[in-house]
Parts: sequence; structure tokens; C-alpha cells
Amino acid sequence: MVDTLDFGSFDYVIVGGGTAGCVLANRLSADPDVTVLLLEAGGKDSWVWLHIPAGYLFCIGNPRTDWCFRTESEPGLNGRSIHYARGKVLGGCSSINGMIAMRGQARDYDEWAGLTGDDRWSWKEVLPVFKGSEDYWRGADEMHGVGGEWRVERQRLRWDLLDRFAEAAHQVGIPHSDDFNRGDNLGVGSFEVNQKGGIRWSAAKAFLRPALSRQNLKLATDASIDRLEIADGRVTGVRFTVKGEPARATARVETVLAAGAIGSPAILQRSGVGPAEHLRALGIPVVLDAPGVGGNLQDHLQLRMVYKVDGIMTLNKRAGSLFGKAMMGLEYALFRRGPLTMAPSQLGVFAKSGPEAETADLEYHVQPLSLEKFGDPLHAFAAFTASVCDLRPASRGTVRITAADHHVNPAIAPRYLSHPADRAKAARALALTRRIVAQPALAPYRPEEYRPGPAFRTEEELARAAGDIGTTIFHPVGTCRMGRADDAAAVTDPELRVKGLRGLRVIDASIMPTLTSGNTNTPTVMIAERGAALMRAERRAALRG
Repeated sequence: MVDTLDFGSFDYVIVGGGTAGCVLANRLSADPDVTVLLLEAGGKDSWVWLHIPAGYLFCIGNPRTDWCFRTESEPGLNGRSIHYARGKVLGGCSSINGMIAMRGQARDYDEWAGLTGDDRWSWKEVLPVFKGSEDYWRGADEMHGVGGEWRVERQRLRWDLLDRFAEAAHQVGIPHSDDFNRGDNLGVGSFEVNQKGGIRWSAAKAFLRPALSRQNLKLATDASIDRLEIADGRVTGVRFTVKGEPARATARVETVLAAGAIGSPAILQRSGVGPAEHLRALGIPVVLDAPGVGGNLQDHLQLRMVYKVDGIMTLNKRAGSLFGKAMMGLEYALFRRGPLTMAPSQLGVFAKSGPEAETADLEYHVQPLSLEKFGDPLHAFAAFTASVCDLRPASRGTVRITAADHHVNPAIAPRYLSHPADRAKAARALALTRRIVAQPALAPYRPEEYRPGPAFRTEEELARAAGDIGTTIFHPVGTCRMGRADDAAAVTDPELRVKGLRGLRVIDASIMPTLTSGNTNTPTVMIAERGAALMRAERRAALRG
């Protein structure tokens, strides 16, 4: 019999060292009277490509830094299974993502407040939380903060091609925006990024690293979570393995799941918390029948349209020679500028899919490059990519474990384009892209549609094309969603406590009732800030008696 290593007893045990876990570890350990254990299943963030912004090209799809999940075969994607990247390293997805600093829209958070019955999740109430974390390059104003850990900067390069695309967007009536983070992100402009001086600024750097010197914070990497320990309706700790050896840790006050929209529901299900029928079929004793665990999966599906161009510089052309690559490397080494500082997308466009949309419900990520998929080489021809996603999809999917063994990946079924409204909007989005590209601003460069190709014309044909070219933009949320006390499908309450259990919270992107209207990393920082504040307030109240 293999002995189980006892990691000891802590006030708080945090499961997951991604974006939320790093924030939580910092905020909770700021109280010297509490002890905190942070468990991360991935490794340390010491690899050089985790710090060079363009390194996402080498991190996504790499088992060193990515869990390399795949979806089930998706009917909406014409039977395709697609890669589903999740960060496998300290900092989680903030260490491998596109670095785009995006809050979403005010209406997103007002919707959360309505769905939960708790005004603390409204835009008015979360805006100060966003500002409190932020260190904004332009300085402080009514919408932005300075001095926080979460650095936001403008990008350190420009492309004539993107300027022309922005002009074309103006020509179809989309206004200019110089700030997508003021509550209504309608418009076209440059994305701002989580970088510091041309270097990726992850949650591990921003929040965790400054806290690691505290004696009351312990970190364990390569700690793969098996299950929660539950006794008499209370979570008392966790079982896990460290470098393959079994271990356990006890939480005196609370355990926090911060393992993300895939990891958190999977851990709950392995612990006997989830849809009872599914758990019984796997031979897992049911501790709590919680049908919402692993349901409500939402994600942004990007439709990647590729256009060949002529007579204007693209990254395909610039990086197409050894000399070009060498000059890019030299520019970065000397000035921290140029293509190696690139986020995957530099230009953003937020647009309405039709007159019925009250706010922007489409987001474009426009790139001066093209490739078949992440990990593949750039195309040999000059081209750009205009990826468009439905910001508020109606389709809902699931995350379900397929075995009690924590080494077995869960089944991820986003069910993209399963709702008729999503298929119709996808067709409109592709048509809008064609309208933009057909404007005079781009005409001198003779854009030629390469993907999906001009043969797709009718709404039904375009919807089918969306299934051919659609892929995730890596924004899964909602699988442990929060809701009102009488909402049987809600997994967590508005204070992020798991309903039906004591001593357990979920604090990560999985608690979102609905997707935010934009990239999801910065909202996850806010969720963790709010969650940590709720936990600290509860502790203070308990000490007062």
C-alpha cells in the first residue's frame, strides 16, 4: 500500500494556479493570520516562450504548457473535433492566451445581477473592482485605475493593412473606438494588451510572484487533483498527486475550486457532486445530486475568414525569409518592439449583427497573417485573417467526466451552432465580413477570399461554411454557474458558495451565468477579486462573533 503524503492543514486550500487562483492566493495570504495552500496541476512558468508575447504560437498545442483537450465531434462543426487549449502552467490561460485586455459590456454584468438577484454583480458595482486591479497606461479616470497589479498597455507595433481594414469598417458605418473598456465596446480600434514593456504580463507575474515570499502561502506545482474530501456535507480538503505520489491537504475554513470551466466541474463530478445518473453510471458514489455541474457550457466560436492580398505587407511575407525572421528577433531584443510583441490579434471590431441588436453582438479579431490553425506554419502567400465571433451565443454545451480516474480527460461538448439563432447569426457575420472587405479602402490590394471561399452564398450555405471554418477562441465559461437560491440548475450562489455543501466555493470563469461580450481573462480577474473580498469579509464577520 502506497503511503499518502500529508501536506498538512491550512485555513484555505486553492485548487488551480491559473488566473483566478493567482489572484486568490495573493489576496487571501495578504492576511498574515491565515494560511493558504495553492495547488497547480501544471508546471512553473519558467520557459522563455511564456514571456515573449508571440510565444503563444509555441505554447498552444504544446503539452508542456497546454492540456491539449479536444472537443467531442461537433455536429455544428460538420462532425469535426477541435483543439481546446487550456493553460497547463502557473498563470493558467493568462500565460498562453492572446493577452487582450477586455472587460465586456455593462449589459453583461447587469444581466448577471438580474439572473442572481444580487446587485453586487452589476456593472456599477464591478467597475470599481476592475479599476482596483488595473494599472492603465493612459492613467486614471472615471473608467480606469492605476497602481494595481494588472498592467494594461497599448500594442507596440502597427500594420498598414490593419489601418486599411479599420478604414473599411468605417465605410460600412462602424464608428471608431479608442477604448473598448468603458461599458459599450461598439466600434473599431486597436486592442489593448496585458503586457509590460513588450513582455507578457500573466496573472502569475502580476499577482502570485509578489506573494510567494509570504511565509503563510505554500505553492505546489505538478499537483493533479483527484477529488475533494467531503464529510457530513462539508468539504474538508482535497486528495491529489504530486509528481505521481498520492497526497492530501486539509482545509480548516474553506476549499476553493479555481480550476476553470473545464477543471472545476470535472473535480466536482469526480467527488460525487454532479448529475446523479451520470455519476452512478461511472460507479461514483453520489454525494450531492447537482444537475447543473458541467452544464451551461458557453464559448465564443470564431469564424476565420482568410483573404489573400497583394501590394501590402503581411506577417506571412515578413516572416517568410531567414533575414526577415532575424530582423524581427533583433528588433525585439533591442527595443521590445515589432512582430514578436504581437498579440494574436491587433485590431478589434465590435459590430451589430442587425438592427435588432441593442449593443454590439459580434467581435472581430483581425490579424495581418494567415495559417490553417495554431501550430501550423504561416501560408506561403500574403494574406490576412478576419475572425468574427457571436458574442452572445444561444447554444449550450456540457463538460462530463468519462471515468473516475483524474488522469482521464473529460468529454467536452460545446454544441456550437446547435441553436438556430446562432446559425443565422453566423451567416450574417460572414456576410458582414464580405461587405467590409469589399469597401474602397481595401480595393487597391485586391483581396481574394481564400477561406471559406466565394462559392458559399445563401444563408444556409454560409451557415454550413461556418461549421467548416469555425474554431474556439478559447473562452469557455458557465459550467458551475451562479444563480438565485431557487434556481435548481445553478451550482453556486451569488457569493460563489457551492449550493448544498459547506466549506466550498468555486471562483473562476465557470461561475459566469452568461458569457461576457468580449475576451474573458480580465473578467476572471474581477471574479477572483470579488470572491476573495467575499471570503475575507466572511472571516472578519466570524471573528467578530
